[in-house]
Amino acid sequence: MFVSSEATILHADLDSFYASVEQRDHPHLRGRPVIVGGGVVLAASYEAKAYGVRTAMGGGQARRLCPHAIVVPARFSAYSEASKAVFEVFHDTTPLVEGISIDEAFLDVGGLRKIRGTPPEIAARLRDEVRDRVGLPITVGVARTKFLAKVASRVAKPDGLLVVPPDRELAFLHPLPVGRLWGVGDKTATKLNDRGVMTVGDVAKLAESSLVAMLGRAAGRHLHALAHNYDPRRVVVGHRRRSIGAQRALGRRPKSSADLDAALITLVDRVTRRMRAANRTGRTVVLRLRFGDYTRITRSHTLPRNTSTTELILGTARSLLTATMPLITDNGITLIGIAVTNLDNSGALQLMLPFDEHLNPELDAVLDRVQTRFGKTSITRAVLLGRDPGMEMPILPD
Repeated sequence: MFVSSEATILHADLDSFYASVEQRDHPHLRGRPVIVGGGVVLAASYEAKAYGVRTAMGGGQARRLCPHAIVVPARFSAYSEASKAVFEVFHDTTPLVEGISIDEAFLDVGGLRKIRGTPPEIAARLRDEVRDRVGLPITVGVARTKFLAKVASRVAKPDGLLVVPPDRELAFLHPLPVGRLWGVGDKTATKLNDRGVMTVGDVAKLAESSLVAMLGRAAGRHLHALAHNYDPRRVVVGHRRRSIGAQRALGRRPKSSADLDAALITLVDRVTRRMRAANRTGRTVVLRLRFGDYTRITRSHTLPRNTSTTELILGTARSLLTATMPLITDNGITLIGIAVTNLDNSGALQLMLPFDEHLNPELDAVLDRVQTRFGKTSITRAVLLGRDPGMEMPILPD
């Protein structure tokens, strides 16, 4: 496989994205600890992180750690607009952009030396342009592989730039703690630490077979490759999402079945509207839940044919939610998410005989046009009247 001999891959990652947008738009928040989201922390400024506040932490715990923090509600439309503006800067920098979330992307700047300068010069200019044009801080890592570029950006945060030259890769990588390896969470890090494996260099000293014995075949082989900076992946342009989804933080107060159904309806409406806007259909409906003790579960059901019809996907999601109600009753619920996977283009939709007369794709299309023209709240379901539209966490669009 192809691997560049030069450090030409950039990993650009916005710093505390939601909180930074709030500080940009509200000058009185700058330099102060900011928490986005009340029941569950959706984002925290670096001033709040200094007190131990972290994303996905309960709001009560976050306020105990940082009692003088300013808590603000999420404004997802503002974050979506900021993301679009930042990605315009990315695409103005190079045509080779691979978005991996709403606030980060890989860029390949190989071959641009004559017209835009060296990769470090391009990276520095990109950071300046994001700050000048969008008003947000961004950290950039530059390396020969995608993995190492991402590690470099994490090390350089916040608001930094770090270049890892090809002849210094392992000297940079091996002293880092094992938690810097892509895919190593707290549990895996603890398992490795308990065996005396503290740094990436310690991982590199182990035979692949030893790592496989410790962590399993997939994880062992994966970490062995990364510890030696083996990552042959190119920056992929035009890669279409394999799923379209949305999720909503619910806080810690008790939820009735009507509350959960209303949240589910809102999410399915949003997801199916996005699918139709992107001309996508899907077969597998996925329900994700997070409970009060921070455990998570995922349930899914695959339909016999692709669809983007709201009622069909909603009915499937409701069935999945009903099956999990005993777990919700026992543990409480703090987050609900819906995604549709196994996506295909709308043109691949299998024609149906008119057996499902209650399904009306024409009605979906009319509702989409009304909401596009007059706003998402211009027409809604009766069950949602008077309810909070919710704290949806957006994803990077197709």
